[in-house]
Amino acid sequence: MRLLVTGGAGYIGSHVTRLLVEQGHEVAVFDSLTAGHRAAVDVRAQLIVGDLLDKEAVQRAFAGAPYDGILHFASHIMVGESMERPFKYLHDNVLATMNLLEVATAHKVERFILSSTANLFDAPQRIPINEDEPLIPGSVYGETKFWGERMLHWMERLYGLRYACLRYFNACGAHPDGTIGEDHHPETHLIPLVLQVALGQRDHITIYGDDYDTPDGTCIRDYVHVMDLASAHLLALQALEDGRSRVYNLGSGSGYSVRQVIEAARKVTGHPIPAVVGPRRAGDLPVLVADSQRIQRELGWEAEFDDLEKIIASAWRWHKTHPNGYADRV
Repeated sequence: MRLLVTGGAGYIGSHVTRLLVEQGHEVAVFDSLTAGHRAAVDVRAQLIVGDLLDKEAVQRAFAGAPYDGILHFASHIMVGESMERPFKYLHDNVLATMNLLEVATAHKVERFILSSTANLFDAPQRIPINEDEPLIPGSVYGETKFWGERMLHWMERLYGLRYACLRYFNACGAHPDGTIGEDHHPETHLIPLVLQVALGQRDHITIYGDDYDTPDGTCIRDYVHVMDLASAHLLALQALEDGRSRVYNLGSGSGYSVRQVIEAARKVTGHPIPAVVGPRRAGDLPVLVADSQRIQRELGWEAEFDDLEKIIASAWRWHKTHPNGYADRV
């Protein structure tokens, strides 16, 4: 297929792009490079530098042969920032998706994959969380992904656009060969922050609260490897050929506490990784774990990297060889 990947220079988008081209697809990456990295884009993919907020730039990206499908990753992604700068997220994330959908439907694109989020579930009634859980976004960022899902609902009804919404839990890890990985500025995710301590870039890791109702008092989260997320995208893209839109929660199905992540990183890196307990952060829930049985049952997806130490080892391979992220790439 000929595919357009928005945000393909970012963390998850670059891994999905790599897998797509390895499977023989023709891929064009559309990215503003505001948060993404040119060096993260596979050389076999076409890179179109542009901003989804510029509708004319989006229209130019659709020149030439038609796209068989779109995989949409481009967005602002920081939950905390979305609560401090709500209009940035409400404007940019929603308008970017709207522009993309308007041009895509005009060009009669038939398949669309949305990078959604577990932040849609701020008050889960059941753990693990399945797709039937009520959608109550936990932040302005989560709200923008909810709007994206609703827009796709109407695009299917009005234009026949088939879609899959993939709701990630905690994406982590790096490509097994260590050539692409996670490089956010600022970094907010636990595993890379812990590994920055091992690299000597931070004095310690802060544990935000150790008095939760969990076995060791720290929050439990579901960590899903970025390559497992990438494989889910390919399966979802293929599944859309049957004419039915889909929604899936994506996680490993196993929860690990903050202390477990730190201890696993100590084992993998051989570094002590000092930890300091700080106050709780507003909005943090004790446990968030995905129920991914639907995608396992319907598409045969399985998490290959289902061991925490394997996940951290892949991330460590990337961070150790690229301590300054893509700035270390020649």
